[in-house]
Amino acid sequence: MRKAAYLSLSIDQIKSRAKSLRDMLKSCVICPRNCRVNRIGGEMGECRIGPDPVISSFGPHFGEEPPLVGKHGSGTIFFTGCNLHCVFCQNYEISQLRYGETVDCRRLADIMIHLQDIGCHNINLVTPTHQVPAIIEGLAIAVSMGLTIPIVYNSGGYDSVETLRLLDGIIDIYMPDMKYGDNAVGRRLSGVPDYWDRSREAVREMHRQVGDLEIGEIAVHGLLVRHLVLPNGLAGTEKVMRFIAEEISCRTYVNIMDQYRPCYLASEDPDICRQITREEFKEAISMAVSAGLSCAE
Repeated sequence: MRKAAYLSLSIDQIKSRAKSLRDMLKSCVICPRNCRVNRIGGEMGECRIGPDPVISSFGPHFGEEPPLVGKHGSGTIFFTGCNLHCVFCQNYEISQLRYGETVDCRRLADIMIHLQDIGCHNINLVTPTHQVPAIIEGLAIAVSMGLTIPIVYNSGGYDSVETLRLLDGIIDIYMPDMKYGDNAVGRRLSGVPDYWDRSREAVREMHRQVGDLEIGEIAVHGLLVRHLVLPNGLAGTEKVMRFIAEEISCRTYVNIMDQYRPCYLASEDPDICRQITREEFKEAISMAVSAGLSCAE
């Protein structure tokens, strides 16, 4: 059985990574937005979150991808805020309205240990991108308390390669979204000018670190990509699938998701104000299969 990646590092090495990440908050370049605000000093960037962990909820989750859930659930921690402003966000109360509680890193570590103690198979960091420094600081404390289960980095896919490199050897499973195959759509629907460019860079780096998904009784290591099908082809599914197959690996585990529904501000946009059709979903699956990918519905 493969042990969690971070167990190959000393606690001091994890703390050193946390310090390097925290230093990036002084003129924040944690994500590709590069807001350059001093989050340590109380300034706020696009994520509207300071340097301390802000958590909406935590607990075992049985609705995640089957390779993560197993018998006892994925130990999810939902982080408040987001570096994307998706107009259709299904968790907008957390991501955009920022419902949550500010805690310290010791409390975050206690939550990780609690999830392990109740039998969760992994620690699933949901929307971690903008809170990475506090997460790794909390992880160092949790390791000193006996944490041993894998870490899942469950992000929107708009991640900085520089930040990801500081997570090399810490993260066991990367689970990014690849939302769009076009920068213009990313600007329109998520408020960033370069989503397609940055997400490709991020997924390349994630795969370099962890490779294809390894699944025994449960996933223990590797890359799992999520792609939400949008109405009217706005997700650029064919382009995304071709990129994954040709530039990442044709063995990449891809979850093509059909649960789009018009939430938050989506009802104001005629192109995304409806659920997808069965035909749109079947077409997306065909695109992935044509590219030679393994897809989980």
